[in-house]
Amino acid sequence: MDLIDKRIAPAGEEERDGLPAPRRYYAMAAVWLALVMAVLDSAIANIALPTIAAEVGADPAQSVWIINAYQIAIIMLLLPLAALGEIIGYRRVFAAGLIIFVVASVGCVASDSLGALTAWRFVEGVGASAIMAINGALLRLVWPHRLLSRGIGWNATIVAISAAAGPTVAAAVLSLGSWRWLFAINVPIGLAALAIGLYFLPASERSGRPFDWASGVLSAIAFGALFLAVGDVTGGHVGSRTLADLAIGLAAGFAVIWLSRRSVAPIIPLDLIRIPLLLRSYGTSVFAFAAQMIGLVALPFYLGHRFGFSHVTVGLVVTAIPIGTMVAAPLSARLLDRISAATLGAAGLILLAAAYLAVAGLSSAALIAACMWIVGFGFGLMQTPNNRVMLGEAPWRRSGAAAGMLAMSRLTGQTLGAIVTALCLRVWGTSSVAPFLVAAAFGLVSAAFSATRRGRTAG
Repeated sequence: MDLIDKRIAPAGEEERDGLPAPRRYYAMAAVWLALVMAVLDSAIANIALPTIAAEVGADPAQSVWIINAYQIAIIMLLLPLAALGEIIGYRRVFAAGLIIFVVASVGCVASDSLGALTAWRFVEGVGASAIMAINGALLRLVWPHRLLSRGIGWNATIVAISAAAGPTVAAAVLSLGSWRWLFAINVPIGLAALAIGLYFLPASERSGRPFDWASGVLSAIAFGALFLAVGDVTGGHVGSRTLADLAIGLAAGFAVIWLSRRSVAPIIPLDLIRIPLLLRSYGTSVFAFAAQMIGLVALPFYLGHRFGFSHVTVGLVVTAIPIGTMVAAPLSARLLDRISAATLGAAGLILLAAAYLAVAGLSSAALIAACMWIVGFGFGLMQTPNNRVMLGEAPWRRSGAAAGMLAMSRLTGQTLGAIVTALCLRVWGTSSVAPFLVAAAFGLVSAAFSATRRGRTAG
């Protein structure tokens, strides 16, 4: 046995109902520390990008790769790492992800050129992908079945708080010192999460099957190439390289799907996608996250260019979205005991759509902020119940794949939202209400996906 396996034997049937308190809370402290680190790292890098570009002498257009390298690593490796967690154990993947993230953060601190920083950011994304890929599986392993909704609700709250705090943390750090401290703070957080996780997280059952390297590589190529093609579309730089990336991505995608059809536990989890309840839940998630992303991306342009609001005002209005989610996420976990996930999700998404429609007729920053709070609240009413279905309704042996699909549906929705926003801004301009009308439509599509699950969920 290695260090990770030494303390606790693999979870058997008796451990499938979670961990007892207080060990459960110590285990979740490790998971949440890692999650805060990964989410904050993404948010603060966005804010610090101009400062970093100026110091390393990078062109602003090229410096965006500091962001893209992190994101592309995450999306390339989510599903392969989720599958690896089922094979070697979720705790091992979690620990490896933390070690990679901490080492890469040190590399970012030491970087003195755009190329070096971009490379280390890619490595950081590999670590973040490992953390995110098995996050849902760890929730299912740690929380008793009857309390899983509560654990998911707190998880969503932690993510919302981290996203909301990101800009403030970045501004505070940059006002006190170098941008390098933004990456240096990951080291103590990551080491604390690693130490706590190794001691308190339980080991999981292992599938015993070999890792499907062909599918893993093809999956990474497919998602990586498609991400690059999407980046060209959103940036308005469509050309021969875009078509080549698209062709490579589609070819690799079809190949990995063909291989997956022959596998009992495929990396692209067709076995889960074939379950109608889960398929509808993935659809709910994709369109809900797309609607949310449109607001987060389009709102700063709209408020600044149409009304001339200050950066501080714009920041406060945008922050209302994650604050609304923070309030709704734990509330929806408790309501799930009495109201079905289908009903809660549909109701929350209808609220989201109505709030987006209301924004089109408003000019007051306070009223727009109130609508954005409702957007976040409606999103939060959907998120916890929907995540509960995506995790809890999957077979236990496929907890890793379920966690991977939860994360992938989120990233797919966010990417779709970013593409749609870019197209709307390019066609109708930054002062148009078009993005919010599209976001409302996406919210209603998501509500329809959620509503069709009535009578099909356990809760």
